[in-house]
Amino acid sequence: MSTVTAVPLQPTKRSYLVYLWVGIALALIAAVALARQGDDPLARNARARGVVVTASGLQYKVIAPGKPGAAKPTDADVALVNYEGKLLNGTTFDKSQQPTPMPVTGVVPGFSEALKLMPKGAKYRFWMKPSLGYGDKATGPIPANSTLIFDVELLDFLPQSVVQQMQAQAQMQQRGMPGGAPGAPGAVPVRP
Repeated sequence: MSTVTAVPLQPTKRSYLVYLWVGIALALIAAVALARQGDDPLARNARARGVVVTASGLQYKVIAPGKPGAAKPTDADVALVNYEGKLLNGTTFDKSQQPTPMPVTGVVPGFSEALKLMPKGAKYRFWMKPSLGYGDKATGPIPANSTLIFDVELLDFLPQSVVQQMQAQAQMQQRGMPGGAPGAPGAVPVRP
């Protein structure tokens, strides 16, 4: 028969236990910080105050609400906007120098969706995941699979047909064809 010899254990100093628990707490804090660092920027942004996420994944924040009850552009409209486009790292890839007309359906899907959310006079910030922007295609200074950020101010919008009619009239005036402004070269004289 064997016997087990009991070896008495020395009591652990209280300060060692405090160091142990402080170390565990710091390790947990560091783990949470690292987990948040690896968080997708759009997922982190979606939790920010005032950010709304649409069904497609477009994120926006209202900077200036625009005119209450004002109409919003449709697919058949041309929007007049001021805008600035940036990458996630803050690099500006495009910026309007003056109010720019944009057909609502003639832009990337996320920008089109964004324009249709805005009433006249509004200013919004939009975050677009790559599938709503240029996707896996590199376009100029925009790398493939880039998340895009736009600040957009919607100044006005008109139906596409009205814009086309205005452009046709302007071309006629430039060519000196009848139908231009009274007194313009080639215009039909107005008789009293």
